Amino acid sequence: MDGRGVSRGAEVMNTAIAPMYQWNTIGWAKIERQVFKLQKRIYRAAKREDHRQVRRLQKLLLRSRAAKLLAVRKVTQDNQGKKTPGVDGVANLTPPERLELVNHLHLGDTASPVRRVYTPKPGTTEQRPLGIPTLADRAKQSWATQALEPAWEAQFEPNSYGFRPGRSTWDAIGAIYVQINQKPKWVLDADIAKCFDRIDHEALLRRLNASPTLNRQIKAWLRGGLLDRGVWFPTEAGTPQGGPVSPLLANVALHGLEEVIARAFPGRGRPAVIRYADDLVALHPKREVIERCQAVLAEHLRDMGLELKPSKTRITHTLQVEEGEAGFDFLGFNIRQYPMQSKRGYKTIIKPSREAMARHQRHLRAVVRRHRMDTQARLIEALNPVIRGWSHYF
Repeated sequence: MDGRGVSRGAEVMNTAIAPMYQWNTIGWAKIERQVFKLQKRIYRAAKREDHRQVRRLQKLLLRSRAAKLLAVRKVTQDNQGKKTPGVDGVANLTPPERLELVNHLHLGDTASPVRRVYTPKPGTTEQRPLGIPTLADRAKQSWATQALEPAWEAQFEPNSYGFRPGRSTWDAIGAIYVQINQKPKWVLDADIAKCFDRIDHEALLRRLNASPTLNRQIKAWLRGGLLDRGVWFPTEAGTPQGGPVSPLLANVALHGLEEVIARAFPGRGRPAVIRYADDLVALHPKREVIERCQAVLAEHLRDMGLELKPSKTRITHTLQVEEGEAGFDFLGFNIRQYPMQSKRGYKTIIKPSREAMARHQRHLRAVVRRHRMDTQARLIEALNPVIRGWSHYF
């Protein structure tokens, strides 16, 4: 081997260790286009039920450096949780550290435990448990989600709205309005008890039906355990809220509600089921159909280790006052029909619920109390994002 060959070999090795580009000089628009094109091909293959091609394209995406770069950027730069550490205490990565994470990113069969933190549940005294993975695991989860999400988006039901790209709470509320605007209906207002904590792992993995590589890594995330105040606990069931892959896994676990209703009620008069994450409503003109629908949904959820929460599940009517008030609350909105002296005889009105308004008032009161010693300008500066965010949501 001549001297030029040795020099070239050394150059290649140095490039592998220290890339010839910097994080801030990466062409992110091109990276996003490359990943999106692959995801679009996965979606189309899943739509035509070409499962072999789906697996090939998912493998191609997982080999793509562009997908790794985009996954690391999402969790270490774009996401607000970039400052929240996992059990390893690592957060706020510098650009060279992000590149190093990209170079070491790979799927395996191990995962670090998640760090348990608690956040208040709106409108209740309960605490919502979150599981915060390490930044490395979050990057892996974002990377895996890029491959899994397009295939499942091709299969998900039309009236599933929670944690899906391009869908929002307003889409769910709009779907309810379309169902009840022409005719008052009976409503099953249901909530799934501790959905994220009780999902059966084996049933979820069977339904996910991922490639062996993805399956081993997801199984490791599900069973990696959690660290709560310095004490390690095993995770026998559930998918911890807090990681990028958890919303997708929850939607996979709850997938099929509309299909099971279609089988139980063949024909055109079946109930409409509208779901946002673990909150769902079923609507139909007849009460006996809604009561049967409740039993069918409960039986379907049992296969995934889930059940309807009795204290938050009720049957009501959008117009008639049967038990308590007419109408129901969903995603912070109150949906109700009021009798009117008109040709139709009622009017559908959707507005913020009493609980949502009271919660907003408490939030504003707390902000004002915190800034009672500040200037008027500082108080207005603190109030503006709270008021603007609430107004945009409703």
